[in-house]
Amino acid sequence: MHSKPPVAVILAAGKGVRMKSDLPKVLHRLDGKPMVEYVIDTAKQVGAKKIILVVGHKWRLAQNSLKHVEVEFVIQREQLGTGHAVLQTQRLLSDYEGDVLILCGDVPLLRVDTLKKLLKEHRKKKAVATVLTAILEDPTGYGRIIRDLKGMVQRIVEDKDASADQKKIKEINTGTFCFDSASLFSVLDKVTNDNKQREYYLTDTLKLLRDQKLPIWGMVATHPLETLGINSTKELNKVEKILLSQRLNQTQSVS
Repeated sequence: MHSKPPVAVILAAGKGVRMKSDLPKVLHRLDGKPMVEYVIDTAKQVGAKKIILVVGHKWRLAQNSLKHVEVEFVIQREQLGTGHAVLQTQRLLSDYEGDVLILCGDVPLLRVDTLKKLLKEHRKKKAVATVLTAILEDPTGYGRIIRDLKGMVQRIVEDKDASADQKKIKEINTGTFCFDSASLFSVLDKVTNDNKQREYYLTDTLKLLRDQKLPIWGMVATHPLETLGINSTKELNKVEKILLSQRLNQTQSVS
């Protein structure tokens, strides 16, 4: 597979209704800087030379707030789901052949080591797609990972579309992926919105790729805490506390 630096696509278009603010969700501050900046920094440290930010709600505000950061912006004018968001980057990536990391702008605790390991696993397994998963005691609300007997990922079923048996699965989709770019864009425009949310899910690309008998892998995150997404002010405060305690521990270990 590819050994060239990956491209990072960061999904940052959401309004974040539960944040009780009209500010784009990813611009809410964590210890003094927008949460999405932590994700951008991580992408850079993993070696991404090109970073594309998919913005939507109040996108001009996002561009102005992040103009000091080296990223390219793509606008998702209607929020029609994660698959639709990634599809907006196709023009910018039409000449690119390599690995694409799909990251969530509201998951600021994701570690560089984890992403490097994801990229390494993806290449080692010669997968066309690799999803970062986590094992949660309470997986309610998350998409469930459906694997075959060999451990290959068959598909991801969203919580709202899952059967009673599928809801018992504790391995969940964290929203972080590594894709082979050609494989991703070969199926992305075939994704439909035939689901309860009426959205175009990025996760549906996995089933389309598996239908072609292509290899899809899932790597379990060692620390589920780092895959936490922020959807409310309560979660924002929780993640900020984790971030500050991590920083304190690093300072103490250095001294």
